[in-house]
Amino acid sequence: MAFSPPLRPGESVDNKRLTGIFRCSPQGGMRRSLQTNSLVLICDYTQSIYVNRWRDETFHYMGIGLVGDQELDQGQNRTLAELPVNEVSAFLFERYEKGSYTYVGQVELAGPPLPEHQRDLTGRLRKVWVFPLRLKGGQAPPPVTTGILDGKRKAQEKAAARLPIETLIGKAQEVGRKPGTHTLSVQVVDRNPYVAEYVRRRANGRCELCKKRAPFRDHKGIPCLEIHHIDPLSGGGRDTIQNTVALCPNCHRKMHALNLPIDVAGLRSAVEGAPVIE
Repeated sequence: MAFSPPLRPGESVDNKRLTGIFRCSPQGGMRRSLQTNSLVLICDYTQSIYVNRWRDETFHYMGIGLVGDQELDQGQNRTLAELPVNEVSAFLFERYEKGSYTYVGQVELAGPPLPEHQRDLTGRLRKVWVFPLRLKGGQAPPPVTTGILDGKRKAQEKAAARLPIETLIGKAQEVGRKPGTHTLSVQVVDRNPYVAEYVRRRANGRCELCKKRAPFRDHKGIPCLEIHHIDPLSGGGRDTIQNTVALCPNCHRKMHALNLPIDVAGLRSAVEGAPVIE
């Protein structure tokens, strides 16, 4: 009887629980378990070594091998390539942050492994094998939140920042690959349009942080000012005129990037001292 883990798609576990369920090694991107006759596949977005990506409902998973050409007929690359005949069950996890593995589901090959050329750890162009995978039973991949994807992006940016310039140039110049995609689970805040309109009129065309006029007007002649909440709505802030300001694009980006206490205090003071519009 095929092994079935007690996990739901989208559920996150730590490494200890993962290895306890599958009886596999605690390390590696491909973890073979003879006890459960399974192959655990880890897609670790916190590392920059492998380039794995979703494209629609097919996951393109790169084989193992850090330096030099990858071999298709050796190790767990061979196990994965022979899934249709070896009766091994393969299970995919995605790692967006250290210490947490998100279960995607049981996967099967969606086609034969495909050769690609990518850079290895030394920056040398080499041949790798990419396995097209799909979830069994025609299931769609579980959605992820925008917060998780933001974390993934930041982790990959940190990993890229650590690369030597020669390796970075090689990776940046790789062309011809379509970008990956993710299915999102998004919680949208239903903002009050009357609050936003009042705040724009209160600002009267000037940024409420730097006090400068809006840098341009839209096609209707309205000053381009963006709505910002001093206490973020995502953190429990209220959608009120006392917590909402109109900022120029530059100051708006600055607040989201730095959120300096002196700027927060300045915005609160500006709101408190603003004249009442009648």
